[in-house]
Amino acid sequence: MYNSFRPGQVWLDTKGERIHAHGGSVFYMDGVYYWYGENKEKSDGTNGIWHCGVRCYTSVDLYNWEDKGLIIPPESDNPESSLHPSACMDRPHIIYNRYTKKYVCWLKIMNRDGTQSETILTADDILGPYTKIKEGLRPLGMSAGDFDLVVAPDGKAYYYFERVHSETICADLTNDYTDVTGYYSTHFPRKCPPFVREATSHFYRNELHYLVTSGTTGYLPNPTEVAVGDTWHGPYRVLGNPHPDDGTNTSYHSQIASVFKVPNKKDLYIAVADRWMPENMDLKYEEYVAVFEQMFCPVPEKAHLVTEWNKKPPIIYNTSIADYVWLPFRFDGEMGYLDWLDEWKLENFD
Repeated sequence: MYNSFRPGQVWLDTKGERIHAHGGSVFYMDGVYYWYGENKEKSDGTNGIWHCGVRCYTSVDLYNWEDKGLIIPPESDNPESSLHPSACMDRPHIIYNRYTKKYVCWLKIMNRDGTQSETILTADDILGPYTKIKEGLRPLGMSAGDFDLVVAPDGKAYYYFERVHSETICADLTNDYTDVTGYYSTHFPRKCPPFVREATSHFYRNELHYLVTSGTTGYLPNPTEVAVGDTWHGPYRVLGNPHPDDGTNTSYHSQIASVFKVPNKKDLYIAVADRWMPENMDLKYEEYVAVFEQMFCPVPEKAHLVTEWNKKPPIIYNTSIADYVWLPFRFDGEMGYLDWLDEWKLENFD
């Protein structure tokens, strides 16, 4: 049994097995927490398995999690499916529609042709079974990457996503939450990776909308940015990096997947982050970010950077051993900071 959070340490479920809810979120309902995400138990970086479906866990204390199994299983018998284990399925997000009484799940799919699209599923229960209703959706006709889904108090829903390799989009969802209406706004235009923002996480505090994003460097970590706006559509102002103690410039070697407001706590917001590559924490951010920039915004005199990087032993992206870094936000005015804590407890917060 756990009685505290221990960021970066191996986190086991109540059966003593690694928790696999990566790129995930926490959903609270009727006194129970539901933590769901990508099941990476077989994704060792060498066997071509990107995912094994979406797995969900439940808890009543946020420390100890019971495995409820696969709520969206992989479709192993159909190589063309967006849910085939070899398909690059990321960042499931589930929201509840109080009008249709449906749980709606969106999945990001990185397609083999280089584009990115969405698969949409619905269910009558958060634990499923889920029915696939759309596949290959290109919202607003765009290649859509990492995202977040948010439901406003009035029931209207919003979709924040990376328009691949260019900017962040906030789009209104249709009433059934399975598509976009066509109304959208644009934010954080950047010339190319690694500067384009991805892994957008939204939360609302003190009448401000927060967007927490990372740069685009794949599973390699980079500095997080916090931005705030007065409305769902902004405009947003970038406040800076929330990791003040991070001398590595890698967000403590992690990437934030979502931000969760703990109910019954006055001001406790938890950054739910993945440490995708615990075996590669010696990689130098300044080196690989320069390679990403050269790959996407090439300058002839810097071509040697990519060549030198490719001469090194290849990185094995073994996400089957990815860990978690859950940390509480500390607020100073508008800005939210994530101080490193080897161990922390909910009891420390009002």
